[in-house]
Amino acid sequence: MFIWVIIIGFAIVGWYVQYKLKSKFEEYSKKTLLSGISGQEAAERMLRDNNINDVRVICVEGELTDHYNPANKTVNLSKNVYYGNSAASVAVAAHECGHAVQHAKAYAFLKMRSAMVPVQALSSQILNAVMLFSIFGGLFVGGGKMNYQLVILVIIACYSVFALFSLITLPVEFDASHRALVWLQNKGVTGRTEHAMAKDALKWAAMTYVVAALSSMAMLAYYVMIFMNGRRND
Repeated sequence: MFIWVIIIGFAIVGWYVQYKLKSKFEEYSKKTLLSGISGQEAAERMLRDNNINDVRVICVEGELTDHYNPANKTVNLSKNVYYGNSAASVAVAAHECGHAVQHAKAYAFLKMRSAMVPVQALSSQILNAVMLFSIFGGLFVGGGKMNYQLVILVIIACYSVFALFSLITLPVEFDASHRALVWLQNKGVTGRTEHAMAKDALKWAAMTYVVAALSSMAMLAYYVMIFMNGRRND
């Protein structure tokens, strides 16, 4: 029962955060900046101001699909951000450039997160395999308490990776937003009211990562409790 409370609870919270993020972006996208620059222009300026000349700013399909790709050194902006000239557009564009600046400066947490990407992918594959084996193996093969505890330990190991990855992601995202907001303000891209909008939009974007981190930690704690209860009942 507790597992469903966690899943449903965080699903509701996650939906609410995504709803607020989209509604804030739509609201702030309707108000044109006094400076009049687009997300593309803001991104290119921020890169130049940080002496980054080997990163391209490109337009990609989708909504809120903006991201920085360290593999091919591209800042990928959705159409609304790339062509938009609102507080939301330049905030998102500058945030993604913040990741490019982190990459150029070898920001420690970004390096750690990048190193963990293949580990997280492997953990996801292992977890999926374990879940399938637990269902079908439990039905058709059977297993004793030792096998059950081993399965729980593997699940704990996987969720430990997820939780650690989510926690490392937080400073990466917050730092990128901080770099973006400082640059927007110092360069006069956003006025006082516009800057408040940009800050609020990035706050709700960051909340999606906070929810993901809390969800991973809650799932990890749940399986640790199951394992500990099983040990006490031996």
